[in-house]
Amino acid sequence: MKQEIILEGATVPFYKETINDILTYVFDSSRCGHPEPMINAMIGLQTIKNNEKLIMINSKAPAGLFPKVENDFNYEIEELENGRFQITFTKKRDVSNTDFSDRGCDGNGCSH
Repeated sequence: MKQEIILEGATVPFYKETINDILTYVFDSSRCGHPEPMINAMIGLQTIKNNEKLIMINSKAPAGLFPKVENDFNYEIEELENGRFQITFTKKRDVSNTDFSDRGCDGNGCSH
């Protein structure tokens, strides 16, 4: 069952549900403008624990996000039939070195 949750600082709703016995957080930033997708992704990534997933739906693959989080998170990118992208994140380990306060983008490949 999908449950809407409030994450402080997020600009879109997040939903929590169990998918294949894995607690999963889902948000859709495909209609957001810069820098909202990056902000929401960092908030979501900061929320998940080991053995949980974060699914981001976005208008494109957020290339500016990946270098910021790739040391601590695995991600899979899937292009959906509607032209949007689904990015599924999982944690690599308990301890995170990601700077979650860095929610900006250099302008190249931003997550909008």
